[in-house]
Amino acid sequence: MTPALYIALRFLTHRKRALLLSLSGVVFGVAIFICTQAQTQGFARYFIDSTIGSNGALVIRSRFRPRYEPLMVSAKGSKGNVGRRLYFEGITNANEIMRVSRQFSNVVSCSPVLRGTVSARAGFENATVDLYGIDPALHAQTTDILHQLIDGNFDDFRNNTSSIIVGSRLAELLQASVGDTVQLLAPNGEYWRFTVAAIARAGIGSIDSTRVYSHARVAQALLQQPSGASMIIYKLRNPNRAPALASRFETLFQHNATSWQDREESTLQLFLTLRMSVAITVSLIILLAGFGIFNVLTMSVLAKIKEIAILRSMGYRRIDISSIFLWQGALIAAAGSLLGCLLGALMIAWCVNDLGRIAHSHSSPRLAIHELLSSDLGLETLRVCDLAGDPGSVHRQLRPRASRC
Repeated sequence: MTPALYIALRFLTHRKRALLLSLSGVVFGVAIFICTQAQTQGFARYFIDSTIGSNGALVIRSRFRPRYEPLMVSAKGSKGNVGRRLYFEGITNANEIMRVSRQFSNVVSCSPVLRGTVSARAGFENATVDLYGIDPALHAQTTDILHQLIDGNFDDFRNNTSSIIVGSRLAELLQASVGDTVQLLAPNGEYWRFTVAAIARAGIGSIDSTRVYSHARVAQALLQQPSGASMIIYKLRNPNRAPALASRFETLFQHNATSWQDREESTLQLFLTLRMSVAITVSLIILLAGFGIFNVLTMSVLAKIKEIAILRSMGYRRIDISSIFLWQGALIAAAGSLLGCLLGALMIAWCVNDLGRIAHSHSSPRLAIHELLSSDLGLETLRVCDLAGDPGSVHRQLRPRASRC
């Protein structure tokens, strides 16, 4: 230990009140910064996890062919090739597209979906819903629908073609529960009767309040659509590479392909803006607190005038005395940062315990997260998603507990 460091330690321990005040400012400043950044990133990751788990990381939709019109001018601000396409609704060769796309290393699974808008009726309640005709086995592999179920059984839906899965908010609107009958209005004016096999909660209001799942062949007959699918959704090993794969699929299949980044661009931009604003606000608060800490340290230096004079008389140079107080500030910063990180970790560990406790009393980890998000601990819970480093890490932590319920 150098003499400058030893003297700095003695100066720190001599005035314990000033030390604790300065240390507390650094500890709480670092802890608040970590927690606020984890909170905003947790919001974003929870949304990304939910939207990818419900709508896929990549979606192939309508077929297109180029327009050969050399005099045609694209709209201002649009992509040059988008305005020169003719689109045709539906995918007629879905099986062939899926067979070829499965050969890509980034593709885990894919599922065809037939989508249509119909009117639903249950009792005296009516609602306009989005009907998704799916292949149960493929859709379960591609999405998180198995983990989104909060009531009912997916096997009951898979084994019964006259059953449906209803979004949680839509079920509340229609006042329908598992086992009840829901009628869907076909385009020819005929009502089709279905039994509610399960209720799903994705965590996104636009999905939970409008979506109904049925078997693909039943939806094709109800909607009277000759095409086998309206879109194909994909589950990718690396969702961050979805834009490059979407561009490759457009060139290969001549179908419109959209990645989740393009689909949720406005929402992701909102999260980025929120994160930056929170970071700026907390940084300014820490900066203001730093002036207070600097004031305390300055008063500590002024109180050491006699000690500085003694050191000068002993032969210490000006730079040596400056290093003593620089060491003093560095020690406070290092100890405060370490304690601040530990404080943030303890808060997140506390939130994980509360999340696990709630999940232990529910059949679905996603339901447990939804319950906790609606409680006073919601903000702390979102930090778990950030520090875990993986959007699905909370689900993997809670899945064993929930499976034992």
